[in-house]
Amino acid sequence: MLITEYRIEIVIQALRAILPLAHPADTTLRYFFKDQRIGSNERELVAETVFGVLRHRMLLEQACDGNPTPRRMALAWLFRFGGYNIRELEPVLKRDEKEWLPTVKGLRIEDQPLPVQAEFPEWLVEKMRASYSDDDILAIGMSMQQGAPLDIRVNTLLAKRDEVLQQLQDKNIEASATPFSPVGIRLKEKIPLNRDPLFTEGKIEVQDEGSQLLGFLLAPKRNDMVVDFCAGAGGKTLMLSAMMNSQGRLYAMDVSEKRLANLKPRLKRSGASNIQPMLIAHENDLKVKRLAGKIDRVLVDAPCSGLGTLRRNPDLKFRQSPGSIEEFTRKQAAILASASRLLKKGGRLVYATCSILPEENQKIVQAFLASHPDFALRPASEALRQQKISLEAIDYLELRPHVHNTDGFFAAILERI
Repeated sequence: MLITEYRIEIVIQALRAILPLAHPADTTLRYFFKDQRIGSNERELVAETVFGVLRHRMLLEQACDGNPTPRRMALAWLFRFGGYNIRELEPVLKRDEKEWLPTVKGLRIEDQPLPVQAEFPEWLVEKMRASYSDDDILAIGMSMQQGAPLDIRVNTLLAKRDEVLQQLQDKNIEASATPFSPVGIRLKEKIPLNRDPLFTEGKIEVQDEGSQLLGFLLAPKRNDMVVDFCAGAGGKTLMLSAMMNSQGRLYAMDVSEKRLANLKPRLKRSGASNIQPMLIAHENDLKVKRLAGKIDRVLVDAPCSGLGTLRRNPDLKFRQSPGSIEEFTRKQAAILASASRLLKKGGRLVYATCSILPEENQKIVQAFLASHPDFALRPASEALRQQKISLEAIDYLELRPHVHNTDGFFAAILERI
């Protein structure tokens, strides 16, 4: 795409709006596009540059020699990562930029400190060092600098995976079956699906393969009583309903009315009839207490730092802090303790996060088990084997982009004994 003064100016305006990171980058960008009313080419350039800058922000700041203005950050990204050469950028460059820009390519990544190489803030590297080697931190960091693939889940109430793959092929959309999830499909390119008949008829939902695997760990049966404790907009709820063949009862609980409202149109499309959305005030709501000891399966996809989703949300690492992690761990412990009371004897709970930090994951589970002797950890490897999913796991399910090409996920299976 030709870089013009107008286009570079639009990119700079977008970065100016987003880089303070007062709000999630994708939300700010959505409002920016609403205000600007720009063409699809410009939107594509803006989105790609903004997320590119956020993914490589720490290296680009080094390249900007202590002057990381939105303009310089944009030019540095376009030149180093965006595939543009000096000749293509020359029409928009000022004199000092023509001298500075060639130095951006010469910056050797291997000469940089680990936080810059991994693109993780220093506080995060220090936290990770408690559990990961520097090589692992670098491998995770490098994988998080790539964009995520577009994964979809086939709604087995309305379609089979082979049929959907065939229909995509008929439309010349390149797609393949996901390696681990039996109901997942990975698209080669990111294409808008919201108007595609497969989507409007409820046959597919956008859902990362890692997230799909949580349903197979929970493995609800047809006539079970099931609770999705932090249901959000209901992606996992819909999957659990399909696994139950829309039988039994499935409560979709959440503290956010807005998120549950987003479930309604998806529910309508899906053909599921056993889901009951339930707004709760907090984890100890009376509605939760009334169901204590009656539930067969509980999914706790706990609120977390989201650091496993940096391929999609690169701004998160700059919007979290040691303080926010501490707050999440308090919330996670309280939610897990409350959700566990729902289970009947022999019932199964899956605790999950999309975080890569042990303090939100293993440590929460270990502390819970220490104070709840009536619960036992069941190996994730066994549950996956029962579902005929060949995936390396031992006690916990731990997914990483550089190993599994999914978001970073953690899950533990707890059983009331």
